[in-house]
Amino acid sequence: MSSAAAAPTPLLRRYAAWSLDAAAIGALAGVLMHRPLRDALRTCDRAIDALSQTMAALTQQTLDLAASPAALLQAWMADPALQVAITALALAISSLVLPAMLVFSLVALAWFTAFEGTRWQATPGKRLLGLQVVDDDGLPPGFVRSGLRNAAGLLSWLSFNIGHLLAARGPRYQALHDRIAGIRVVRRDHAPMPLAARLWLTLQPPAFFLLLALLMRHLDRSMAAALEATLGL
Repeated sequence: MSSAAAAPTPLLRRYAAWSLDAAAIGALAGVLMHRPLRDALRTCDRAIDALSQTMAALTQQTLDLAASPAALLQAWMADPALQVAITALALAISSLVLPAMLVFSLVALAWFTAFEGTRWQATPGKRLLGLQVVDDDGLPPGFVRSGLRNAAGLLSWLSFNIGHLLAARGPRYQALHDRIAGIRVVRRDHAPMPLAARLWLTLQPPAFFLLLALLMRHLDRSMAAALEATLGL
C-alpha cells in the first residue's frame, strides 16, 4: 500500500484493535503467571480479612464507649494496628499488580514488535480491523523501528495517556510513540468497523463495572463477617 493511498485511522478503531490484542496478551500473561498470581490473590484476600477484623474490633471498642462517628474516625486514624493492616494490604496489592504489569509489558513488547515487524505489518487485532503500520514513507517499519515504537509506548502511558490522545490530532494522526519511531497506523480499506468489534467495545464498560461491583461485594462480605464475629452475632 502506498503512502498516498493510506487513510488515517480513527482513535476509537486503534483502541479497539489494541484492546483485542491486550485481551490475548493478558490471557497469555495469566498462563505464564498462574501460580504467582494465585498466591498473590490469596495474600490479598488474607490482608483484606485482617483489615476487616481490625476495623471491626475498633468499631466494637467505639460502640462500647458510646463514642460518636467522629471519634470512631479519629480512633481509626490513630490506631497503629489499623495502620499495620493497611500497609500489609498495600504491600499485598503491590505484589499482585507490579509483577503482573511487568510480565504483561514484556509479553506486549514481544507481541507487537514481532507481528508489526513482519510482512503483515500488523498484530492480529489490527488485521481484524483492517489496520497496518508503515513508516513515514509508507514502507514496512521492520523489527528495529517497530521495537522502538513499542518501547516508546511506555512514554504514552506515563503521560497519563496524553501521548495516546495525540493520535486523534491530524493531519498524520500519530501518537507520541508513533512520532518518536516515525511510524503511522493506517487503514488498508474503508470498510466500517465490524459488528463484532463494536459489540466488543460496547461490552467493555459494563464488564469493568461488574468486576468493580464484585470486588466491592467481596469487601462488604469480609467486613460483615468480621463485624458478626466481633459482635458475637
